[in-house]
Amino acid sequence: MPIQTRYVFTASMDVDPAKEALFNEVYDTEHVPLILKVPGVIAAVRLKKTTLTLLLGGEKKTIVAESEPTYTATYEIESPDVLTSAAWGVAAEQGRWPAQVRPYTKNRRHVLYERLRP
Repeated sequence: MPIQTRYVFTASMDVDPAKEALFNEVYDTEHVPLILKVPGVIAAVRLKKTTLTLLLGGEKKTIVAESEPTYTATYEIESPDVLTSAAWGVAAEQGRWPAQVRPYTKNRRHVLYERLRP
């Protein structure tokens, strides 16, 4: 996965099962498109945790990451300043997300990563 910038921000969370359909609709049709309009946001991708089976030490193992959130949104950003910009603040509070979705999320994790250069 080629990353164009030096920083990647992730927002991970679980959602109340009764609100899962609304969560996915709003995230895909409102929240991500609004965030993508913020200057300095280059790309976004949404991910859902799934079963992991791999060879580890010559043995096939299934790893259950029980405490890890189910959903993650990954945003490629130009700098950490994007996350404290007025545009980010406005975009994050628009649409149905703040009132109809955010209250039903839990196990939230926000992480900023800096790409290591060889």
